[in-house]
Amino acid sequence: MYDAFATVRGGPHDNDTGRELQMTHAAQPGTVLGHPRGLFLLFATEMWERFSYYGMRALLVLSLVAGTEAANPGFGWSDAEALRLYGLFTGFVYFTPLIGGWLADNYLGQRRSVLIGGLVMAAGQFTLAAAIPGNALLFYAGLVLLVIGNGFFKPNISTMVGDLYPKDDARLDGAFTIFYMGINVGAFFAPLVCSTLGEDPALGWRYGYFAAGCGMVLSVLIQLALAQRLLGDVGTVPAAHRSLANAGGVRAPLTAVELDRLRVIFMLFVFIVLFWAAFEQAGGLMNLYAEKRTDRMLGGFEVPTGWFQSLNPLFIVALAPLFSMLWLRLGRAGRNPPTPLKMTFGLVLTAIGFAAMIGAVFEQDATGKASMWWLVIAYLFHTMGELCISPVGLSMITRLAPLRLASLMMGVWFLINFFANWLAGIIGSFAESLGELAIFGGLTAALLLFAALLWLLSGTLVRWMHGAENGNAR
Repeated sequence: MYDAFATVRGGPHDNDTGRELQMTHAAQPGTVLGHPRGLFLLFATEMWERFSYYGMRALLVLSLVAGTEAANPGFGWSDAEALRLYGLFTGFVYFTPLIGGWLADNYLGQRRSVLIGGLVMAAGQFTLAAAIPGNALLFYAGLVLLVIGNGFFKPNISTMVGDLYPKDDARLDGAFTIFYMGINVGAFFAPLVCSTLGEDPALGWRYGYFAAGCGMVLSVLIQLALAQRLLGDVGTVPAAHRSLANAGGVRAPLTAVELDRLRVIFMLFVFIVLFWAAFEQAGGLMNLYAEKRTDRMLGGFEVPTGWFQSLNPLFIVALAPLFSMLWLRLGRAGRNPPTPLKMTFGLVLTAIGFAAMIGAVFEQDATGKASMWWLVIAYLFHTMGELCISPVGLSMITRLAPLRLASLMMGVWFLINFFANWLAGIIGSFAESLGELAIFGGLTAALLLFAALLWLLSGTLVRWMHGAENGNAR
């Protein structure tokens, strides 16, 4: 049995390995399914936060383009205007974790930051609900609150997952995959609840946003009630303070090994930007494609557009245990692919998903509407690509980042999504002038090109990691 947090990254440096020695940190013992009990608390906290976020995301573009005189009135924006705002908002959602991570590392600690972020995001969701219909200034205020709150919440909940384990623990990729299931359980149920309420003209968009706010409140209450019992002191002391204490009060410069590992993070930045810019078409262009170009009839029932947003998290929940077992089994056999290769596979799988959307456009041109199955296939391959990239990337950050920069570097990882979501909005907005075929075909080609480049660079990146993935530091 592992102590849930017997060791923490940080402190003076081993001259032979360049890795940080570790300090004892109090936490609650005990495991569930071979993992610390605190993992499942963080699972539940993130599950309800993601319910809140994805419930809002499923409504955002649709409520913006809904006519002001419609049965379910919205703001009456054009598709291009709504997609640009969507890209700007989701971009800043991933920019503020850089600031929130730095504040947590140096002043607040991760646990306090998560609670602050959760409360601010709940206020943001209820503000969006109050802004419907037609109060644009109040709606903007709600989005700003969501951006600020997410900056405190996002990097710190993920960093605490890594802090439950020793740095070279073989369970870490599997732990983040389990944690990722929590994200996607919430994301699966969110559109089913929020879209069902929000798209119903008898209720209106505000009820969907209100339900998203209730999910965020539940996330905060779970953390308040159970954190001390299941996490002990994990996340209570700012990481920079722990690192300085380990170093005897002396701020040592980063070692050559640490600098190499940071180079890996920034090199992968370029490739993952493209992945997320493509993947985030789900909430924008693909959401509108489902609304306007897809035959959504099942017998006499028309599938609500927002329900398609549940496909990705449904596939995550179904496939994540399989991927977790695959990484663990390959690791035990000494054949686990290094992170850059896993990410290469992810880019290829995502490209296959967009190839399915090319098929949808051809069918739409021939018959007037595309089958729903094209979207199902696309989301399936996008999900498999995501499982090769996102949880693996979170695990990589916890392995490569020095303790004093732990939450800050998690913020840098999420900063990738700032650029990617901004780019996603721009890409999607060109669909009106260029057509969906050009967008889906261009994304397919770009993903395959970047996959080939990452495969060529993977050997160099693995060397720069200095054995961080297998405990054999050099």
